[in-house]
Amino acid sequence: MINRIVIVGRLTKDPELRYTPNGVATTTFTLAVERPFTNRDGNREADFIRIVTWRNLAEACANYLKKGRLAGVDGRLQIRSFDGNDGNRVTLSEVVADNVRFLEPKDGNKKSNTSDEYNDPFGGQTESLDISDDELPF
Repeated sequence: MINRIVIVGRLTKDPELRYTPNGVATTTFTLAVERPFTNRDGNREADFIRIVTWRNLAEACANYLKKGRLAGVDGRLQIRSFDGNDGNRVTLSEVVADNVRFLEPKDGNKKSNTSDEYNDPFGGQTESLDISDDELPF
């Protein structure tokens, strides 16, 4: 069976970094992903998709992603249910990211080509950074 999702969108707020009781980093953030068509009024609507990252990838996302930045996510869809605070059953859909690509330079100026202007923790001179949990040096 295949469970694979690739999306590109803008962060609706800064990522939230937390640690499990065992010390494992996890980050959550939401991407606003525009639909490829317009509604009856001629406006584009967006879906707001919750993203979850773990371990080194979570820490990198917390350090380098900010509200409004464009990011690409490759991962799997996860749907889970739990009892909410009010006793009602809550169902949550989220994408568990395997890879996150930072698609904009740090200052929003895509024409610049100096490494300190980009969200690149490795000092490379690219306009995007593809990070997966197994490729990070820390």
